[in-house]
Amino acid sequence: MENTAKGTVFYKEEAYQKINDFLVQHTPSKIFILVDTNTHEHCLPGFLPKISTATTIEIIEIEAGEPFKNLDTCMGVWQTMSDLEGDRKSLMINLGGGVVTDLGGFVASTFKRGINYINVPTTLLAMVDASVGGKTGVDLGNLKNQIGVISNAEMVIVDSDYLATLPSEEMRSGLAEILKHGLIADEAYWEKVGNLGELTLNDLDDIIRVSVGIKAKVVAEDPYENGLRKTLNYGHTLGHAIESYCLTHTQKKTLLHGEAVALGIILATYISKELKDFPSEKLDSITKRIVELYGKVEFSKNDIDAIIDLMKYDKKNEAGKINFVLLKDIGETEIDCQVPNNIIFDAFEFYKNA
Repeated sequence: MENTAKGTVFYKEEAYQKINDFLVQHTPSKIFILVDTNTHEHCLPGFLPKISTATTIEIIEIEAGEPFKNLDTCMGVWQTMSDLEGDRKSLMINLGGGVVTDLGGFVASTFKRGINYINVPTTLLAMVDASVGGKTGVDLGNLKNQIGVISNAEMVIVDSDYLATLPSEEMRSGLAEILKHGLIADEAYWEKVGNLGELTLNDLDDIIRVSVGIKAKVVAEDPYENGLRKTLNYGHTLGHAIESYCLTHTQKKTLLHGEAVALGIILATYISKELKDFPSEKLDSITKRIVELYGKVEFSKNDIDAIIDLMKYDKKNEAGKINFVLLKDIGETEIDCQVPNNIIFDAFEFYKNA
């Protein structure tokens, strides 16, 4: 298990007993389980029999997908909780991917000025990233995670059995964050997860534990992102802008979070080569692996202009400056780097020709 700033990450062999122990110790007045249309069908039937409590359980379902990660959805959930007589001793259990854990954590942290919540991530992305670390929130229009609070779950339950029903594109989306963890923290880990052909399904639990451990260690040292935690944003400055741009332009393929981050990693690594002397041969190797996994997306000059414009809304910016995380080498990060626009255009050109 890994300690986080507040709760603890428990894995499947002990996880459900920990939930039941928590219910005995804290005796919530009511339990709300937040699901989306997918996890209601595929995950809830397996989850409910593992919970032992006499407390009333209410199921709240939201639509699945990033377009529904907004304040309108929050309003609906808050209203439902109020209609069902939720109070400050209620407990929220978020059973789903990153949209459910981000939105559910925000809803719980603000309902009645804050109620306890537990995250049960059901996607690889949520297991290794979204559900751990206390970042909660929703999008503002097409701008990612503009509204939210840092508020840690009482505990996070990681059970890889939920991944059995996950589509392959969702698995790839989660893998992007795992690749990022390797690049910012551990070259040996990068080599392991980067060589997918050598991995088996039996490796998955160990990989998840290592990635959660990398993130949990960073979050414990810097819970409010004053320094070290910024390294977790590698690939995200451009990745988030690309994701937001594709969400609202019908002529572009909508990208999952991890797909956009993977693209952002290539761009950030090229920029690292240009500005921080990141080794060229490692850039080529990283790019080859990511393109093999995720394919490529075409961008025009107008697309790139719009993406650069969207970066000004990034939460990591300060005093109007767009801040990047860059690499001097694998495992050697540098935060708060400013990047000229011409270098960003060069990065897109490198990606185009990769």
